[in-house]
Amino acid sequence: MILTGKHIISSVQSNDITITPFSSEHVSTNSYDISLGDKYIRYLDEVLDPLKENRYEENRIPDEGLILKRGDFILAESKEIIGSNKFVPLIHGKSGVARKGLFVHITADLVDLGYLGKITLQLYATQNIVIHREMKIAQVSFWVAQGEVTLYCGKYQHCSGPQASKIHFDYIKNQ
Repeated sequence: MILTGKHIISSVQSNDITITPFSSEHVSTNSYDISLGDKYIRYLDEVLDPLKENRYEENRIPDEGLILKRGDFILAESKEIIGSNKFVPLIHGKSGVARKGLFVHITADLVDLGYLGKITLQLYATQNIVIHREMKIAQVSFWVAQGEVTLYCGKYQHCSGPQASKIHFDYIKNQ
């Protein structure tokens, strides 16, 4: 069951959902609009290997915006810190942004119960586009969890900026 906008507001007020900073102007019928943060990551390696840590650089989005060329892929942060121990957050791209040719969250839309931090957004430009800090870029909806809850305590917990893939740690543990 998805939460309505009014239930999102009351859940933020009761601390069942964390959205910081929070603005009631970002609440819609059944989601909350997420803003683009300041930082982004661009991978430097031509070929990315999931079994290894890949090189990347972290930058800030300039005041005039960042031009993404067709085919560019970056990881960007949300402005907001988001999380819940009670409801399951799901990230969705905004329709208006998608209609401009920007895929905002390609996959991995599930935010685990218990996660708390900034959301790393996977941005892929299908055509040249400018992105700006604090633009509404995605939405988060919240869903009721059924069954026994185990809270997330993994490698991305408490992210304070965009996070490069840490999947290589999964393979190191298993060797």
